[in-house]
Amino acid sequence: MLERILSRENLIQALERVEKNKGSYGVDEMDVKSLRLHLHENWTSIRNEIIEGSYFPKPVRRVEIPKPNGGVRKLGIPTVMDRFLQQAIAQILTQLYDPTFSERSFGFRPHRRGHNAVRQAKQWMKEGYRWVVDIDLEKFFDKVNHDRLMRKLSSRIQDPRVLQLIRRYLQTGVMERGLVSPNTEGTPQGGPLSPLLSNIVLDELDNELEKRGLKFVRYADDCNIYVRSKRAGLRIMESVTSFIENRLKLKVNREKSAVDRPWNRKLLGFSFTRGKDPKMRVSKESVKRLKQRIRELTSRRHSMKMSDRLRRLNRYLTGWLGYYQLVDTPSILAQIDAWIRRRLRMI
Repeated sequence: MLERILSRENLIQALERVEKNKGSYGVDEMDVKSLRLHLHENWTSIRNEIIEGSYFPKPVRRVEIPKPNGGVRKLGIPTVMDRFLQQAIAQILTQLYDPTFSERSFGFRPHRRGHNAVRQAKQWMKEGYRWVVDIDLEKFFDKVNHDRLMRKLSSRIQDPRVLQLIRRYLQTGVMERGLVSPNTEGTPQGGPLSPLLSNIVLDELDNELEKRGLKFVRYADDCNIYVRSKRAGLRIMESVTSFIENRLKLKVNREKSAVDRPWNRKLLGFSFTRGKDPKMRVSKESVKRLKQRIRELTSRRHSMKMSDRLRRLNRYLTGWLGYYQLVDTPSILAQIDAWIRRRLRMI
C-alpha cells in the first residue's frame, strides 16, 4: 500500500489538492506556496525516510476557533509537508474504505454533502418518523482511542509501514505557546486524515444502527435517529448511548443530546416546520449568525469604500444562499433581504 501512496499520480493529486485548499502554516511557518519547491529540492530524502520508517511528522500548531454557541474549537494545524503526506494517505484509504461506508453517513465523503443528510431526514419525517433521537458526541475528535483505532485499521491495512506512519500522525505532539505536549488520544482536527479516520471509527456505530433497522442520518459526529414515538426514542437513546460509551469508548454529551420533535432541533443549520409534510427552513441560530456576520461586514468601525464593502458582503451572501437553497420557506429570505437593505441604508 505504501507504494500506492507514494506513486507519482497519487502525489501529484495530493499536491494539487493541498495547493487548492491553501490553508494556514504549521509550526515550521512554511506556507503552501513554498511546498512545490520544497518537494522538488527534498523529496528524494523525505521519500527514503518514509520507506525506511525513519520519518516523523512535526508537531501540529494549536489554533482556537470560536464556536457560534460559545466556547472554542481546538484545531491542530500540520505543516504543509505533513498536510501533503496526510492527503496522499487519505486518498488511498478513501478508495479502500469509502465504498463500504453506510449510505446514511454523509460527512467528509466524496460526492456527498450536508444537503443529502437534510433531505433524508425530511423523508424519514414524511414517512411518519416524527420523533428524533439527537445524539451529541462530547469532544469526539479529542477522545478517539488510538489503540482501538489502530486495531481497526490493521484489520484491513496489511502494510505495517502505513500503519506506523498513521500512528505517528495520531501521536504527534501539539505546540501551544512554544511548548509541545504529547497527544495520547484523539485525531487532531485540521489535517486531511482526521475526517476519514473519524468516519472509520463511527462506521461501527452506523453498522449497529443498520443492524437494528433504525432510520438515521450521520454527518461526522452529529447523529440523528428518527422514530415513531417518544417512548421508542427514550429506549433507543439509552441503548445507543450504552453502545457508544461501552463498546466504542466514546462519551455522549447528555446535556446536548435529547429525544424531541425534529422541529424543535436543528440539523446542519436547517430546521423543519411542524406536521406530516415538513418544510425545510433556516434554523433560528443560523439566521442569528448571519445577522451577526452582516453587522461585522457593514460596521462603521471598518472604514472602506462602499464598493469594497458590497463586494465582501456579496461574496458572503452568495455562499450563504448557496448553502440554504434547499429551504421551502422563501419568506425568511425576503425578511433577511429587507433587513440587509435597512442595514445598508444606515451606513
